[in-house]
Amino acid sequence: MWSFGRRTDNPGQASDHPDMASPPIAFTPGEPAGIGPDLCVQLARVGWPADLVALADPAILSERARSLGVALDIRDPGERDAETANSPGRCYVQPVPCPAKVQAGSLNPDNADYVLECLRQAVAGCQNGRYAALVTGPVHKGVINDAGIPFSGHTEFLAELTGGYPVMMLATKGLRVALATTHLPLARVSEAITPKTLEKVIRALDRDLRGRFHLDSPHILVAGLNPHAGEGGHLGREEVDIIIPLLAKLRSEGLRLTGPLPADTLFTPQWLEQADAVLAMYHDQGLPVLKHIGFGKAVNITLGLPIARTSVDHGTALDRAGRGNVDPGSLYTALDAAREMIGRPSV
Repeated sequence: MWSFGRRTDNPGQASDHPDMASPPIAFTPGEPAGIGPDLCVQLARVGWPADLVALADPAILSERARSLGVALDIRDPGERDAETANSPGRCYVQPVPCPAKVQAGSLNPDNADYVLECLRQAVAGCQNGRYAALVTGPVHKGVINDAGIPFSGHTEFLAELTGGYPVMMLATKGLRVALATTHLPLARVSEAITPKTLEKVIRALDRDLRGRFHLDSPHILVAGLNPHAGEGGHLGREEVDIIIPLLAKLRSEGLRLTGPLPADTLFTPQWLEQADAVLAMYHDQGLPVLKHIGFGKAVNITLGLPIARTSVDHGTALDRAGRGNVDPGSLYTALDAAREMIGRPSV
């Protein structure tokens, strides 16, 4: 169904020498008290599997490396060269100062804006050509809101910065699931599914499957909102009044759309074998299936933006931060996905 999704527990070797004429990929570790810095240190230890620059406070990475017993050579991105860019133990860091002391596993609202500033600078770099794509580590929504900053997630924040219309898609080997709505309370999902918003989501999904993932005529399975896709209106009117008419309109323009299909039978081999992506109506309709199949080997991709962005599919894992027992599989997958989206081969 799709190509990337490589994962190795012991990569051992860095990728081939990067092309210094091409911009590197930006990596933001995310919440400094979580496992994002661990992932950064762990990948640098074995040699980056891609040409990367981390946007972070070097002191945080140095301290986390010490706690993990890893020798880390932090360099300025301007020192990158083709022979040594991916050398084991070396990490190129664009400095972003963190205002308060970081303790692994302990959240501090004083550092909330630091997390967002790393993202701001990374996005600005993608927009001006300094970086080719953005790969993000996990953030903690709660502590950002505790700091008095309204924040519903990476996807929405990046859309504010770029002016794009975001579509959240998670993918693992054999399955892509996009979402018509993202981080909404369940009680607000139905009112959010309007002909206008659903059309924007489907068009963005179709456009980026073609443009970012090089599919000539992507086939998208569309889930219904209600049980049994509404039972002809007996279990809800959203399918009859909104979804079915919109799909008919878009099919007349050449989009390959099947649905609305009942979500309880949609995720079966007979349907998935013929599809390039599934569009679920809300977060917990589609993502539990994907994470059951590929947790730790999945990637979060934001479509509909003018920049290429991927992310790990897991949270901050505060209880594991600084302990040395993190699995970098999802980050490897996110890096491979970013490389594919910008036309560079996976490694």
